[in-house]
Amino acid sequence: MKNDMKIALITGVSRREGIGFETAKQLGQKGFKVIISAFKLDEATPLISVLNKLGIEADAVEIDITNDSSVIAAVEKIKAEYGKLDLLINNAVFSILLTATIEDEDLSELTKEVTTNIVGTWRVTQKFIPLLRQSDHGRIVNISSSKGSFTDTEWGLRNFDESFGPIPAYSITKAAINAITVKTARELKQYGILVNAVCPGFTATYPGLEDKGARPVSDGAEGIVWAATIPDDGPTGLFFRDRKIVPW
Repeated sequence: MKNDMKIALITGVSRREGIGFETAKQLGQKGFKVIISAFKLDEATPLISVLNKLGIEADAVEIDITNDSSVIAAVEKIKAEYGKLDLLINNAVFSILLTATIEDEDLSELTKEVTTNIVGTWRVTQKFIPLLRQSDHGRIVNISSSKGSFTDTEWGLRNFDESFGPIPAYSITKAAINAITVKTARELKQYGILVNAVCPGFTATYPGLEDKGARPVSDGAEGIVWAATIPDDGPTGLFFRDRKIVPW
């Protein structure tokens, strides 16, 4: 591996059909060494050979983003092997896409979503900041959703088509991710680390979604890769979909 190779970590990569794997593939094709992580290492490991066959340098690490020890162990592994991290993509998410409303939401399930999506993202970001500071061009991309926007005309909290199910917990956690993005960007600007949130759009990450209008996963990942590779004078603390700003 070249000493100047950029190192990218993507959390929540366990399926070839997922947005995380497609993002890893596109970043690898741009010359990144990609480290993919999953809750269980044996979910991510088989994907390494797939990336390798495409000529992409890849590694895997186990990360349970709800567990301090797991995240710290991953930090120490990456620190020992690479000494830095150039790009962190917070992709891991827990979602129960059911028809629960605010009134009948199972609060134990809500707690799981908050613990994973909000606290877990915060935990991973917090623990990897020291390694990101070792990069000359540090970047953080938080995978969000237009469902976490108040005013997005199609998917926002005020305008979301309830025929998909109300899914309030997921939407609220993504609104929180957008807020975390703003605060993290302000704190890390002094180190030249750019932090943005990206909505990949409605993508076909599961069978049958194409029939509901979902687009190819490669289209959704393209916007993530764009945010991950913006120049040093690029935007920070903003929310994008397809390279365009999404209203908060």
